[in-house]
Amino acid sequence: MMTEAPRTEHEHTATALQADSVADAAGGLTFDIGGTGEAGPAHLVLRRRDGEEVALPLTPAEGGRLRAALPSSVELPEGRWEAYARFAEGEPRRLVPRVNDLRSLVDRVPGDTDARIAVRIPYTTKEGTLAVRSWLRAPHAEAGEVHIDEGELRVSGRVYGTGLAPEAYVEVRARGGPNAVLRVDVTARDTEFGFTVPFARLAPGIWDLWLSPAGEQGPRVRVARLLDDIADKKPIIRYPKASVRAEHGEVEARPYYTVDNDLSVTVSAMG
Repeated sequence: MMTEAPRTEHEHTATALQADSVADAAGGLTFDIGGTGEAGPAHLVLRRRDGEEVALPLTPAEGGRLRAALPSSVELPEGRWEAYARFAEGEPRRLVPRVNDLRSLVDRVPGDTDARIAVRIPYTTKEGTLAVRSWLRAPHAEAGEVHIDEGELRVSGRVYGTGLAPEAYVEVRARGGPNAVLRVDVTARDTEFGFTVPFARLAPGIWDLWLSPAGEQGPRVRVARLLDDIADKKPIIRYPKASVRAEHGEVEARPYYTVDNDLSVTVSAMG
C-alpha cells in the first residue's frame, strides 16, 4: 500500500522537511528527502522515545534529493522511532511524510531459514510527522487466520526461527493479578500451527497468547501479527464479541491486537 500523509498545521512541523519512504520485503527501509539547500554532512536520525538514536548518512540522489538507507542487517530495536534530518552541527529537523510506499509488506512471507524477523513500518503520527515502528523477534509466531465459532477462538499461524516439536502447546496467560494459565494443544505441520481457545475457560480479564514451539524445554513466543503494512492494528482490525456461559458466569469475549500488535483476548462479565 502507498499512503500519502495528510496535511498538518501543527506548529512544530513548520520547519519540517518532506520525505518519501520505501519499505522492502526483507525489512529494509529507504528514505528520500527533498532539496534542502543545506551544506555539510547530513544524517537521517531515528530517535526512540527513551532517547536512543540511530544515525544514517544522507547522500546525494537523483533530482537533487538526499537518500538514507536502513538495511535489514542493521539492528533497530523494538519501539517507535521518530524521524529527523540533521545537517552539520545544526538542530535536528522533523520529517513530514509525503508518500510511504509499503506495497512490499503486504502478505510478506520471510524465508524459513531466517533466524529472526525484522519488521519496520514507516507511518504518520497523530501530529503529522514521520515515524517508524520496529519489531525484532527471534523466534516469531505469526498469527494468520483468526475465527470465532461456537464460543471458541480458532487461530492458525506460522512460526519463524525455530521448528515445531510434537510437544508444542499454547499458553493463555492472565495479565496481572493471579498467575492463571490455560494450556491448549497445538496442531502442527512443518512450520504451520493451529490452536483453539475455549472462551468458557477464561475468567474476566485480559489474556495473552504464548506459543511454546518446543514444549516445556524451549522458549515462549508471543503470538503476534507483524508481517503486513499496518503499523497499529488495534484501532483497525476489530473482531466480534462472543457471549458464552463460562465457569464464572455469563461473559463476553473478544480477541484483539494490543498496541504492540500482539494477539490477546479480553473477557468481560455480563450483567
